[in-house]
Amino acid sequence: METLAREHKGDAVPHRAIRRTLGPSPLDTAAQQRDQNILHIVEEAVRHREVRLAFQPVVQAQEQGHVAFYEGLIRVTDPTGRIIPAGQFIDSIEERESGRLLDCLSLEHGLRTLSQNPGLRLAINLSARSIGYPKWRKVLERGLSRDGTVAERLILEITEASAMLVPELVVQAMRDLQKLGISFALDDFGAGYTALRYLKEFQFDILKIDGQFIRGIATDTDNQVLTRAIIAIAQQFDMFTVAEFVESAPDAHMLGQLGVDFLQGYYFGAPTVEPPWQTIRTSKVVH
Repeated sequence: METLAREHKGDAVPHRAIRRTLGPSPLDTAAQQRDQNILHIVEEAVRHREVRLAFQPVVQAQEQGHVAFYEGLIRVTDPTGRIIPAGQFIDSIEERESGRLLDCLSLEHGLRTLSQNPGLRLAINLSARSIGYPKWRKVLERGLSRDGTVAERLILEITEASAMLVPELVVQAMRDLQKLGISFALDDFGAGYTALRYLKEFQFDILKIDGQFIRGIATDTDNQVLTRAIIAIAQQFDMFTVAEFVESAPDAHMLGQLGVDFLQGYYFGAPTVEPPWQTIRTSKVVH
C-alpha cells in the first residue's frame, strides 16, 4: 500500500501540470459562468428593488402554539419572478456594495412591516459589515423616527462568522443600538470559531444554535450534550436560546426538555411571503 501511495503521489505532479496547461475543465467554466450570471441577476434585482421578505415563525419551546417573533428572510427574484435561493449568491455579494444595499432593503422592508403591524416582533438579518455603512444607518434612523415603537420590536441577526470579521465594530454598534431598545441575535452559533471571550464583550440578547446540533437531536446523545452546554453558556450571559432547523416533533420535545427557550424550523412553518401572523396569534415574550 505504501508503494502504491508513493506512486500515485508522484503521478499527481504531472497531472496537475497537465491541468494547468489545459486550463480549467468545461464543468469549472460552466459553474463559474453560472455564478456570474446569478450575481448579475441579483445585483440587477437589488438595483431595481425587486426583493421581498419571507417570514418564518419562532415559537416558545414550552408553549409551541405561541409565536414569540418572526424572522424576515430576504428573497430576491429573477426577471421571471422565480426566487433565487440565498445560498446561491449570499457569499458572492458579502464583500460587494450590492451586499450592503441588500441589507438596506431588508431593513427597510422589516421596519415597514413592524410599523404596519403593532405588537409584532421581527428579526432581520444583516452582515456585520453593514452596521457601519452610512446608508444602512440612515435607513434605520428614518424608520425609528417614523415609529417610536419599532426599536423595541426589532431584532437584528448577525451570523457568528460575520460578527468575527469585525468584532470591535459589532461591539460598539450593539452598545449604541441596544440603548434604543433594539435586540441582537447571534445567528448560526457553533458553525464557526467564536472566541468565547467575545460572548461577554458582544452582549447579544439571543443566541441561535446552529442546525448541525439540532437535526435528529432526539436520538443523538452527543448533540444533546453539546446543546445542553451551549444553553448553559447562553444562560450565563443572560441570552435567550433559539434552536434552528427543528424538523420533527421528537426533536422539538427533546429541545424543550434540554431547556431551549425558542424553536424555529419547518416543523413549525416554512418561510412564507404572505404574512403568517394574520392567522397566528403573536406572543410578546422576549424583551
